[in-house]
Amino acid sequence: MKRIAAALMLVATCNVCWAQEDEKWQEPSKATVAYQEYREKITRPPYGLEKVSLLIKKIKDDDESSTLPQKDYLSLSLREKFTYHMIHAESYSQNCDAMPPVPESEKKIFAQLPDPFGEYSWSERQMNYFKAHRDTMVALMTESIGRSNRVGVNYKKAIVEINGKEMIPLLINTYNRDHKDKDILTLLMILMKNNEYTPFLTSASYKKLFSDAETSYRAFLNFNTANEELIIQRATTFYNGLPKKG
Repeated sequence: MKRIAAALMLVATCNVCWAQEDEKWQEPSKATVAYQEYREKITRPPYGLEKVSLLIKKIKDDDESSTLPQKDYLSLSLREKFTYHMIHAESYSQNCDAMPPVPESEKKIFAQLPDPFGEYSWSERQMNYFKAHRDTMVALMTESIGRSNRVGVNYKKAIVEINGKEMIPLLINTYNRDHKDKDILTLLMILMKNNEYTPFLTSASYKKLFSDAETSYRAFLNFNTANEELIIQRATTFYNGLPKKG
């Protein structure tokens, strides 16, 4: 209950901040609301999902912790741990990160990805799993994306965390199926930025999106064929220049 009360107070505070920051805020259209919901959807891996969901349910009502007890955690297989991490974040922090839908967000390519878990983030234990089992994560996400043709926001964030640059062809192929998930284009740009790909770092797109870290969370490119094709072309060239495993 303490956490719920704190969250409600935070929402009220943030709403005031947003109102003061942007007095011209507009009521989002149905298309914008629908796209925002689409952006925030996570992918729920099938590996031991029922078992993992029951374990998470046991800790949901705990006001003091959102962390699975070590004994239960160690009882999970490698794949079940992957499912646990992808659908549950253990670390709670009271941040004013959530933003109302940006008008016409369906027509924008944003600099940053949405948060998959609201005020929660992956804990040190979870990040250690990512580092220790990077190849497993790439394999399981590749398998899952190939099956569902969808890259949930949790997968996108995980790909950033493990620097999954070898997944670029899969990401592009998934995007090209319907050209709907513009956050895949965002992910491609983040991968190029994080890997310091010079042609991107010296581009007008980088300057507009990432040159100012304080405003980057609100920055975007207009979605059009030219920007779409340029991002994909740059990401493809970046990928083709990566050292390949022998």
